[in-house]
Amino acid sequence: MPTGYMENSISYSAIEDVQLLSWENAPKYCLQLTIPGGTVLLQAANSYLRDQWFHSLQWKKKIYKYKKVLSNPSRWEVVLKEIRTLVDMALTSPLQDDSIHQAPLEIVSKLLSENNNLTTQDHESIIVAIAPLLENNHPPPDLCEFFCKHCRERPRSMVVIEVFTPVVQRILKHNMDFGKCPRLRLFTQEYILSLNELNAGMEVVKKFIHSMHGPTGQCPHPRVLPNLVAVCLAAIYSCYEEFINSRDNSPSLKEIRNGCQQQCDRKPNLPLRLLHTSPDLVSQEATLTESRLKPVIVTSNEIHVEVERNNTANQKMTAGVGNDSEPNLIDCLMVSPTCSTMSIELSAQADRILGCYVEILKMLSDYDDWRPALASLLQPIPFPKEALAHEKFTKELKYVIQRFAEDPRQEVHSCLLSVRAGKDGWFQLYSPGGVACDDDGELFASMVHILMGSCYKTKKFLLSLAENKLGPCMLLALRGNQTMVEILCLMLEYNIIDNNDTQLQIISTLESTDVGKRMYEQLCERQRELKELQRKGGPTRLTLPSKSTDADLARLLSSGSFGNLENLSLAFTNVTSACAEHLIKLPSLKQLNLWSTQFGDAGLRLLSEHLTMLQVLNLCETPVTDAGLLALSSMKSLCSLNMNSTKLSADTYEDLKAKLPNLKEVDVRYTEAW
Repeated sequence: MPTGYMENSISYSAIEDVQLLSWENAPKYCLQLTIPGGTVLLQAANSYLRDQWFHSLQWKKKIYKYKKVLSNPSRWEVVLKEIRTLVDMALTSPLQDDSIHQAPLEIVSKLLSENNNLTTQDHESIIVAIAPLLENNHPPPDLCEFFCKHCRERPRSMVVIEVFTPVVQRILKHNMDFGKCPRLRLFTQEYILSLNELNAGMEVVKKFIHSMHGPTGQCPHPRVLPNLVAVCLAAIYSCYEEFINSRDNSPSLKEIRNGCQQQCDRKPNLPLRLLHTSPDLVSQEATLTESRLKPVIVTSNEIHVEVERNNTANQKMTAGVGNDSEPNLIDCLMVSPTCSTMSIELSAQADRILGCYVEILKMLSDYDDWRPALASLLQPIPFPKEALAHEKFTKELKYVIQRFAEDPRQEVHSCLLSVRAGKDGWFQLYSPGGVACDDDGELFASMVHILMGSCYKTKKFLLSLAENKLGPCMLLALRGNQTMVEILCLMLEYNIIDNNDTQLQIISTLESTDVGKRMYEQLCERQRELKELQRKGGPTRLTLPSKSTDADLARLLSSGSFGNLENLSLAFTNVTSACAEHLIKLPSLKQLNLWSTQFGDAGLRLLSEHLTMLQVLNLCETPVTDAGLLALSSMKSLCSLNMNSTKLSADTYEDLKAKLPNLKEVDVRYTEAW
């Protein structure tokens, strides 16, 4: 009998039988394969490897058989029986491999894709049959398509609740990237919509979301929230998709503003078209002779946009006519009231989808542990411009933004601001004059209040408000809003406003209400104290006793003149970032020692804006982090900086060295940069 390595391979289809050799004196660790014309013995190195070969060959042989049987279905009752047997075989196999469960799912997926004439009952029978395999495995793409179809056609089917629920739960808990598995995301989206079609509607959806979060205060599955947000964003995008796809043929914002709406300039065959209400519309706008122009209507199959413009708005925008750059929608709507009305009407189906998924975003924002991550995910404003121009969408989403504005955690409410310079954030969109603002500034005041209460009490933030939102701030202050009164007082205190007439108008606004009058009087008193504090005289060096507090420092500085104070040591005291508002009033301060205090990032940011002449700063053993240390890059006079035993990172250290040209002495021991 020939022995050794096989010269030719044996196909799985040619194997008639596989057996373990168990008779007496049989070769050790051998398998016997029966093939046409004889048998073949395979000898393994040990019993474990032999058993692996045995079960693998059996599996391959049976899979080949089922593929052959199910590729030519004749009677569906027989096919269903074979599917159940195939599933049982996969569940009972001792082999531990993902393909053991995936192979049957792929066979069924192919079977369904090649047979489109199945009845609804056949669909449900097949889904129930393969359900056990779905408990620990994602469905393949074609099977997801089949599940989506079932959700759309039979949303009230018990299969949706009993079979699909654990499948979707597993997807949300374990999926890492919907970009690689878009049909998993689409299936999850259709499943949630089918829940919304049940009698209880959003209550069922709410219970599902709660089941994904869990009963405790902290969701144990970190992937659930990002996956749910991804599904919501994709669903909301789909509501405006037809209009988005027709952008090439839609009138550009520049055309809408300048009146250059001629159909011959655009492709005529796309579904979005422009209907002119007046043949000499262009000449009317160009000469600005009419006091009010007829509405321009843009229509598509599912979306209706009506834009009305008046003569005043056109005059404001005339200066930009010669500019070839294309403005984005948010800029166009926020710079001036070019569009006095803009309404977008979706189809009934798109409207239901939008309502469902915006409601889910509102539900997600109600969970305290999810809110920080949700705020971070939504900070870049990941919605199409058509959604931001849709009044219903922005009105519903306002609840989510309000939840961010009410959260005292900086990691949450800081996400109201733009993700980077030059790009609008939720703060701008929901401020008076913003595209999403539908009130008299109540949400704006709430956002300003929470931002001012954390670490945004800075010149930069106040300058931004003075340049862009001074009118709304004054209006709200006139109505007695305490936050806005404080804002106006700080603008005067920090000399943000240069124009004398504007300063007088702010003072008149403050004096028009009781709260404003009281805070303005306090400001005047502080200014008198400041003049006394900064009056030349007093010591040049000062050291506070250990265990001194912020209140002790405030009392000391209010007791006389410190205009000559150049060196201040607060080392080993109990001062915090709150004392920064007193330190910034010392005009001659050049050396500041904060060793082993509780002075943190918020205080550093304030110092960096006001004490630009500081030369020596000791932050040894303080709780400052990169977030505060990066602000020191504006203090160009620094020549000595001690960051020993802080949370300084190597990247921040390199950044500071590059931006502080006069820095000669640096202590970074016991930090990451050491």
